[in-house]
Amino acid sequence: MARRRRWRRRSSRARARELRGAAMSLGGCLLSLQLCCSALAISFHLPANGRKCLREEIHKNVLVTGEYELSERPSGRSKLRVTDSAGHILYARDDASKGKFAFTTEDYDVFEACFESKMPPGTGRVPDQLVILDMKHGVEATNYEELAKVEKLKPLEVELRRLEDLSESIVNDFAYMKKREEEMRDTNESTHLRVLYFSFFSMCCLIGLATWQVFYLRHFFKAKKLIE
Repeated sequence: MARRRRWRRRSSRARARELRGAAMSLGGCLLSLQLCCSALAISFHLPANGRKCLREEIHKNVLVTGEYELSERPSGRSKLRVTDSAGHILYARDDASKGKFAFTTEDYDVFEACFESKMPPGTGRVPDQLVILDMKHGVEATNYEELAKVEKLKPLEVELRRLEDLSESIVNDFAYMKKREEEMRDTNESTHLRVLYFSFFSMCCLIGLATWQVFYLRHFFKAKKLIE
């Protein structure tokens, strides 16, 4: 009996260790996959005297960083503007070739990064300009190396902090989705009630109009002595 109890305790401890290791491995894989997928920069071609914009919805109080690089062009210059939906300029560069920018959002909004090419008049055919833009926000934009130096964190503590921030961002995303779902449900219910009231009002109007037509025609025919 004592041997069986010891064996059960050892097996339960081994299972707990395996579960913890699997959970840590799964969390690390998910984090690595998300960071690898989000680390891919966006590249596109900007034609001469053209304009291209990229938009993205970002939550409130979120750090946003960006790094851009444009290929060289013999003449002309390119502009970069980062604005919100209200038109407030968060970053501007009239002669954009290569650089970085960063800002923190004050409210949930749609942010826009626009590249615009300006060529002097009389310029002949010019090849398109290659633009590479790498924007990150939230956990992706946090520099954990600097954070580890400032707070003197160990590598394991840095990974735990990263996982904590990632889980918090996921929870916030789910909370926002739940809030939007509640708002959409309330909107659908209010719209349904309005349609129901409008349908009832339309039916009452039609019934009233039909009744009035019957009495009017009856009075008209009596006046013409067509019916008694």
